[in-house]
Amino acid sequence: MRAGIAAAALALALAGVSGHALAAPKTLKVGVRDDIMHFGYLNPETGKYYGMEIDLAARLADAIGYDTVEYVTVQPDNRKQMLLDGEVDCLIAAYSVSETRLENFDFSESYYTDYSSIMVEKSSLIHEMRELVGKRIGVLDGANTAPKLAIRMTEEGLIGSEEELEPSLVKMDSYSELSVALEEGTVDAVCMDGCIARAYMEDDREILEEKIAQEEYAVATQKDSELSGAVGTAISQLLSDGTIDGLIEKWS
Repeated sequence: MRAGIAAAALALALAGVSGHALAAPKTLKVGVRDDIMHFGYLNPETGKYYGMEIDLAARLADAIGYDTVEYVTVQPDNRKQMLLDGEVDCLIAAYSVSETRLENFDFSESYYTDYSSIMVEKSSLIHEMRELVGKRIGVLDGANTAPKLAIRMTEEGLIGSEEELEPSLVKMDSYSELSVALEEGTVDAVCMDGCIARAYMEDDREILEEKIAQEEYAVATQKDSELSGAVGTAISQLLSDGTIDGLIEKWS
């Protein structure tokens, strides 16, 4: 009898060592934004994250077999390095696919399509992109909206080269700062992704009809990592079964 108990105990111990029993819960560390209402927002009063991308991270973690999700705030100027350094396992942070980013990361199928836009105060009397020439344009430091705006204005013949726009750019650290600057007149216009601009819309503001560039948001993972394939498969499934459409509708 004692021999049987001892054998069972040894088997359980070996199983624990091998990871087949008593395994620690797996946590997916997801880099998210904390300042985009309806997408990724950290409520300072509750300390909880809310938004479409927050819900998407939870669905993704469940789909690929993780027990819990740890949300880690990232910013445009540090999110690339945080993923490269392994401080987060993936990015779900209004992070759009681009050729330069594809050199460093793998991306899932796009889960959201947006357009970078220009927002102004109605009192500015700015109605077209050509009227931005010589004006102060607020952009988020570290985001790719500024170079895309420069490219678009160059293509339209509004400036001679992309470098010509640089003196007009006013770079700030947060969207809330950009919103305040627009209200106070520190800048004449702000350029940001449409979903973000809509979060800061007010009755006395408008978004110009002209779009700067299309943005395809996708989940970024480390290049050629084991996680990339699982994330790609899961996002494709969440798209095909309508889960992501449901989350977008919930938070729109």
